[in-house]
Amino acid sequence: MVLSDVTAPLFSNITLDNILLIGSILLFVSLLASKTTRFGIPTLLLFLLVGMLAGQDGPGGIVFNDPKITKFVGAIALSFILFSGGLETRKADIKPIVWQGLTLSTLGVILTAVVVGWFVSWVTGWSLVEGMLIGAIVSSTDAAAVFSILRSRSIGLKGNLKPLLELESGSNDPMAYILTLSFTYLLTVKDANWIVLIAVFFKQMILGGVVGYAAGLAMHRIFNWIRLEAEGLYPVLLITMVLLVFSFSDFIGGNAFLAVYLSAYVLGNTDFIHKKSLTKHFDGQAWLMQIIMFITLGLLVTPSAIMPLIGLGLLISAFLILIARPLSVFITLHFFKINTREKLFVSWVGLRGAVPIVLATYPMIASVDKSNGIFHLVFFISVTSVLIQGTSLPLVAKWLKLSVPVSSKKKSVLDLEQAWETKSVYKAIPVEPHFNCIGHSIVDLKLPPTIIIALVERRNKFFISDGATRLHAGDVIYVMADDAESIDQLTDCFNAPKEKKES
Repeated sequence: MVLSDVTAPLFSNITLDNILLIGSILLFVSLLASKTTRFGIPTLLLFLLVGMLAGQDGPGGIVFNDPKITKFVGAIALSFILFSGGLETRKADIKPIVWQGLTLSTLGVILTAVVVGWFVSWVTGWSLVEGMLIGAIVSSTDAAAVFSILRSRSIGLKGNLKPLLELESGSNDPMAYILTLSFTYLLTVKDANWIVLIAVFFKQMILGGVVGYAAGLAMHRIFNWIRLEAEGLYPVLLITMVLLVFSFSDFIGGNAFLAVYLSAYVLGNTDFIHKKSLTKHFDGQAWLMQIIMFITLGLLVTPSAIMPLIGLGLLISAFLILIARPLSVFITLHFFKINTREKLFVSWVGLRGAVPIVLATYPMIASVDKSNGIFHLVFFISVTSVLIQGTSLPLVAKWLKLSVPVSSKKKSVLDLEQAWETKSVYKAIPVEPHFNCIGHSIVDLKLPPTIIIALVERRNKFFISDGATRLHAGDVIYVMADDAESIDQLTDCFNAPKEKKES
């Protein structure tokens, strides 16, 4: 008996009995593969490779050809990835570039789709609508790819380039999604009506925007109002809210991806209970979803079906990277104060990752003619983009003189705790019976951002405070602040009398 005789039945026949075993093995192998990023290989490509090796053309032999399951897994995974990105997007960071980012994520996506669509139709002889479908699918940059590469490679960029790229990649999926659905509709409905498409476009964007903004405000209120018995239930609550926002927006006809990203952005720019721990937790969830999504996409791909498309794929990739993307960037950013070097770098960071591959499953589900070829062509284009552009980002940034030194020191919990040492004023403040903060949680006090309440002493016992901590008369709070004026602001929040303030 050889090893393949033992392993083949395990991987080729997925059942309820072995699905957890196979899934956990693939996840573990993906995590091990991620260690090779020090050689410059993008992590996302390795996750795809694991899926392909486990697939029917690889040694794993898993036969998986269900685009509906792939679409479902991809949609859920993208909602987690977009929510994590929105949660970490700070208003102060994107405020100087918000219009540039939104222009890139709307007009830029449309221009890319049109230019690529025309080129595909010209070189293949396909109909213009079929070409536009491919253009729409590959029109958006991938949030997972951009977030992953910029952060994992510790790429420091001058000015507002990093927030601009992250805002664009996090907000341009809704437009690509609508364009993909629109051209799929034109190819599957004989009497397609452009008026219907325009109406659906505005309906999706308006409902998605309203649901996202309202959901973000509602989540903030819910987290600061609800008092769960166990701290471990708060991540469960956040996951529940994300799934609710996504599914509700989709149910009423809104753009679910826009709703999820916007709700995360609104929530992330407010103070809520367990904010730091939940943000870190959701970052881990986003990584898990990225791995699952890329493995699933890798399983769906048939490498033998890609071979005949390599020549065409390389031609379209080159056109997209060297002409279509730069053209859309230079046109959309023409009226903004961004120099040529910055525009060139933004053009190069037009990475295509999992999003186009997920969108390519929609024509397959709708039984569009040539949909299988479109899927594998888009897969090849996305892999080429991540492989060429992703690996060269640090080098291109250096050539364009846009990179800045980034500390190589690894971050740890201790590093975060030592950040408190940047505060210059330390003070213990007794909570007097007449203070109006009594009975309120710390998150409700709207404290100045220059202050950290590090510890609370209650009945001779010390504990670390969090947003849910309610202050009692007789407590002593230990405060770290930037300056004495901040301490005065804190005592004003507590309604402390002037004569009890200390310098």
